[in-house]
Order: sequence, then C-alpha cells, then structure tokens
Amino acid sequence: MVNQNQLLELVKRAREGATSRNFTQSAELTVVLKDIDIKKGFSLNEVVAIPHNPSKKPSVCVIATGDMGSRARNAGVDAVMDPSELDRLGTNRREARKLVRAHDFFLADTAQMATIGRSLGQFLGPKGKMPTPLPYGAPVDSIAGRFKKSVRVRSKNQLNVSAKIGDEKMDDKQLAENASAIIAAIEKKLPQGDKNIRNAMVKFTMGKASKLSALNAKEKKE
Repeated sequence: MVNQNQLLELVKRAREGATSRNFTQSAELTVVLKDIDIKKGFSLNEVVAIPHNPSKKPSVCVIATGDMGSRARNAGVDAVMDPSELDRLGTNRREARKLVRAHDFFLADTAQMATIGRSLGQFLGPKGKMPTPLPYGAPVDSIAGRFKKSVRVRSKNQLNVSAKIGDEKMDDKQLAENASAIIAAIEKKLPQGDKNIRNAMVKFTMGKASKLSALNAKEKKE
C-alpha cells in the first residue's frame, strides 16, 4: 500500500529533479499495475474528485439548449454548445477534434445523447470523453462544479494508469493528497485492490520521474 509519507517523498524528489522553465509545469502521477490479465479487456475511465484544485481548473462543456443551456451559462461553465452544431461538427473532423481537445469534461442534455453519439461519438469515445447525461431539472451548477474539482483517470488494455495531480505552484502536501485520492479510487476498481499495484511514480513536465521502488530500497537500507 502506498502511504502518505511515501507520496510526499515522491513529490519532493520529483520537484528536485525538475528543470525550471518559463511556464507552469504539471505534475503527473503514474501507477504501474500487476497481476491483471489485460487480454480480458481491463480498462479504467473514472472521474475522481481531488481535494486541491490546480492553478488551471478542468474545462467543462455543456451540450444543451433552452432552460438547461441558460442554467449552464449562469453556472459559469467554459462553453455551452447548442445541439444544432452537432451535425456540422460531425462532418468537420478538424473542428470536432479541436472541440474534444479543448475540454476535459462534457455534459449533455439526456435528450441529445443519441445525436451526440452519431455525430461526435467517433471523436469523444476514443478519448473516454463521452458526455455525462443531464436529466431534465438536473442541478447543472453543482454537477459542473463537481467536475471542476475532478480529474479523469483512464487506462485501456495496459498495465499503467496516469493522471495529473496538479502543478508546480501547489505545495508538496497538496500534490501528495491529490495523488492519494487518485490511488484510492484506482484501488477500488482493481480486482485485488492495492495488491495489484506494482509501483507508483511522480513526474513534473520537465523533470525525471521519481519512483516508489527507489524509495522502498532506501527505506530498507535505513
């Protein structure tokens, strides 16, 4: 089991190994798995709430019209797309890919889900970004707010899972607590929980990865 002290040390070492740049570097957690048969179609696509927000919050796009679209705008989401745009985007691959890249999460009026699947499913699906359905009367503001405090954890047919835990402007404790929340969520989806975790590492954009295995070796020597 990866404990809080180990995660703090991982973050600290990763920060020490990062080269300073004139942009804010992201911090990424990678969890390496073991004893899982990926041939059986193992996959993860979870939205995990984290305790500390990075400097740049996730981008949320809502696909809706009428009252739901108005409430989404009042909620301050990053973009509200009218469903009338779906057919056009479905035939414009460049614009569709640009839209998918621009937003981390998509929410949509339940009534539009079938149309979205036909027009944008080929672009959203492979990225694990198919919209979360919003039923009539759903509290758009609170749902969007929850996604603004979350991160996507995704893996498909591979034995590692990566997710951003924040950026260099955050302190080590905040990054470690975000990493802990993500690992806890991953463990719940694994067949044998923490027994399926082989290793964990943290890396800043322009730095070297700090690995848990190296920490364990150090602890044994001490």
